[in-house]
Amino acid sequence: MKSKELKAENPPVDRLSALRFHHIIYLCNGGILSFHFKIIYESSESLARLGEIQTPHGCVNTPVFMPVGTQGTVKSLTPEELHEIGVEIILANTYHLYLRPGHEIVAKLSGLHRFMNWDGPILTDSGGFQIFSLARLRTVSMSGVTFQSHIDGSTHVLTPEKVIEIQEALGSDIMMCLDECLPYPTERGRAHKSLSITLDWARRSKKARGGDGSALFAIVQGGMFKDLRARGIDELRKIGFEGFALGGLSVGEPRELMLEIASFTVPQLPREYPRYVMGVGTPEDLIELVSFGADMFDCVIPTRNARNGQLFTRTGTVNIRNASYVSDSEPIEPGCRCYTCRNYSRAYLRHLFMARELLAYRLSTIHNLYYFTNFMNDIREAIRAERFLEFRKEFYSIRNTL
Repeated sequence: MKSKELKAENPPVDRLSALRFHHIIYLCNGGILSFHFKIIYESSESLARLGEIQTPHGCVNTPVFMPVGTQGTVKSLTPEELHEIGVEIILANTYHLYLRPGHEIVAKLSGLHRFMNWDGPILTDSGGFQIFSLARLRTVSMSGVTFQSHIDGSTHVLTPEKVIEIQEALGSDIMMCLDECLPYPTERGRAHKSLSITLDWARRSKKARGGDGSALFAIVQGGMFKDLRARGIDELRKIGFEGFALGGLSVGEPRELMLEIASFTVPQLPREYPRYVMGVGTPEDLIELVSFGADMFDCVIPTRNARNGQLFTRTGTVNIRNASYVSDSEPIEPGCRCYTCRNYSRAYLRHLFMARELLAYRLSTIHNLYYFTNFMNDIREAIRAERFLEFRKEFYSIRNTL
């Protein structure tokens, strides 16, 4: 594969170039809002690539890891702290914000960006995975999903059209089509039927969208069956979207199978659009998925694990609750430039966790998100320098938890 850098300055305005850069312009309330994706650089030694996503709320450099702000907050951190860490885009969730406080409330208060005081891009998940994993009772049909809230047991119906309505009310920069997420294992007949439902919902989602400037990504399902995944890609490509996501992974399958399905599916996603692998997020997973050509990732691992005392470093993970850190004056990771490592010791963090002080969760989350953000920065630099495979080899050589 020959590497090449794509120049973005003064692109021609003919139809072919517009399609190549996938530049979509919308008029909204007399102003111009835009979304487009362009490939900046493609590696000659792997399928890894650099890209740039432009949204109405700013640009995102890819490959990128998106911290999860499910309910309009990245747990324990302020938006100002996220900016200081270097976060460019966050993820929020349609299902949760629909149930509480309600999308009408958020819209009335000028949208999710203003509501949570975050001025960067926001991607909203459709809620399909949350319905699969959290809803007490659910019934799936071609028309949509009927489910009982995990909060109070109340009954709700979400259709593809309703999910688009909710996300437009939230003011998402990137919306996701409603999809059906299946558990592992799922037999082939069930996966085939589910794929048909997801494809029908994708068509209806596209038809339902308005002209508010939000991009709409489709989600490829199909269980662990490669031919179903390929069919899903082909059908979704015909419908046409601003990005394509790979869903239905990390649902209980062995890691080897997850990587096998991803290595088959990701390179088949349309090259000229962002490729998003949903809900997968250990550092080991990220570096492998980047090598397959993936651009976007999200996962609760850095934030959830931080609250449980597991901290990420270049050499592996640290369980800060261990007694060995009771008088350790070193930072979590020597040389790390995050706020936590610049100011606090392992001994102090362990003390906070053992005392169940809230500050433990904040300081640990700052460090883990800094690690993930900086890790993606290093990956991008390695791709640019044509040393991604060398970087990958070095990454594994120093890990103590593989």
